[in-house]
Amino acid sequence: MARRRGGSGGPLVWALALVVLALAGSWAWTRFGGLRAARPFSKSARVVRVQVLNGSGEAGIGGRVASFLREGGYQVVDVRNADRPDYFSSLVVARRSDLSTAREVAHYLGGPPLIRQVWDSDLADVSVIIGSDRSRLRIEP
Repeated sequence: MARRRGGSGGPLVWALALVVLALAGSWAWTRFGGLRAARPFSKSARVVRVQVLNGSGEAGIGGRVASFLREGGYQVVDVRNADRPDYFSSLVVARRSDLSTAREVAHYLGGPPLIRQVWDSDLADVSVIIGSDRSRLRIEP
């Protein structure tokens, strides 16, 4: 004879539901809400120099990204078109061996992929290449 369980669930199911709800709320708060201070994850007080390269083919998007970065306390040192206008994906390029500043910029922009391409120029610490997925970047305060 089969045993029938009560309809109330059980303490384990309710505990699991609360954990899932807490995780979803935490993700939503981080993604969409919360107080957003300028450069909230800065580990140092040094100036981060950022180069913005528009590889999306859309005119004006480089200026909008540069403006948003300046609002966040970054020093934008160069805004221009990338070497080609057909980058599929936006990305953040670490120009120094230390990835912390590039991670900070990537987080501020909503998490585009990060790559390391070290160079010896004093122009910028980080380059942001804007691709055709530009709508995925967080460029509005």
